[in-house]
Amino acid sequence: MEKHRCGWCLGDPLYEAYHDMEWGVPVKDDDTLFEFLILETFQAGLSWITVLRKRENFRKAFDNFDYKKIAGYPQNKIEDLLQDPGIIRNKLKVHATVSNAKAFMEIQEEFGSFSKYIWDFVDGEPVKNTWQNYKDAPATTQISDAISKDLKKRGFKFVGSTVIYAHMQATGMVNDHEVNCFRHHEV
Repeated sequence: MEKHRCGWCLGDPLYEAYHDMEWGVPVKDDDTLFEFLILETFQAGLSWITVLRKRENFRKAFDNFDYKKIAGYPQNKIEDLLQDPGIIRNKLKVHATVSNAKAFMEIQEEFGSFSKYIWDFVDGEPVKNTWQNYKDAPATTQISDAISKDLKKRGFKFVGSTVIYAHMQATGMVNDHEVNCFRHHEV
């Protein structure tokens, strides 16, 4: 018998594997949180599958999402990124990645880790939702609004509430798996 999955991932093996192994699993390490944050910012205005298909290219182009390296990118590295056909070559998003890396490290310094900072918004535990259909999940919540507002105040770019809610879903801060999805109870 085939496992029931959330409707949004059906039909694409890459999407289904991402759904089955990563989406909604609570992430507490800063390296992975940064990777998802950057991928979500590049996704703004695009479909997630577009970004997912380019994920390995992003890893290579952005030094495996090493925020310490990214924060120090010189102009010639930025120019190289803007010429890289393997990634989404949006000038504002590439520049935002560099400034977001710097702001990310400032949060680490202030809170001890980015994980502590962001997970405090949900009291350290995933919000467990009970959607029958993935289409019932909201695009934003009061929590994503609050995180977005705070990140923007701290200098982050491309972190609107919709991007932040997608980040929360991806990193397991909220469990938005459909209730009849086999992953709902696993995560």
